[in-house]
Amino acid sequence: MSNWLEQLERELDQRLAAFLSQNPVQEQLFRQQHQLDRARSLQRQRQQLQQDAEEQRKQLLALAADVRAWTERTERAKRAGEKELSQRAEQHLNDLMNQGRTLWMDLADLGRRFKEVDQQLNELSRQQRSGVSSLDRDWALFEAEQELEQLRRDAGLS
Repeated sequence: MSNWLEQLERELDQRLAAFLSQNPVQEQLFRQQHQLDRARSLQRQRQQLQQDAEEQRKQLLALAADVRAWTERTERAKRAGEKELSQRAEQHLNDLMNQGRTLWMDLADLGRRFKEVDQQLNELSRQQRSGVSSLDRDWALFEAEQELEQLRRDAGLS
């Protein structure tokens, strides 16, 4: 079944490629739509990363409050001579600190991914701008060819 599906997919890809090579305007529209879809996808991904980072920041702030509270509790237990309780509180504090380190690493990873998505968006934007200038060049060439053709007709050369 999978072999049949792969063969069908290859054939459809070949037909699409042939159609696009014979219809440059459709190929340009296809490329533009692909770029637009990619830009939208990257924008959604960027927005999701921002939301995730905001959630991570909130978790870090809440965790920081917990760390402060458990630091104080640990010290109070030590001052009161509650060795076993202070050890348990200190262990809990260490667990909270480890959670904090993990959250910071996750936040750094979100920042790295955000930067990558932002770079991809900038590159896509640059490509779209160069595509417009390419369209302008192609249009100017088309107009020049049309004028040349008209001059030839007027001169009786064609």
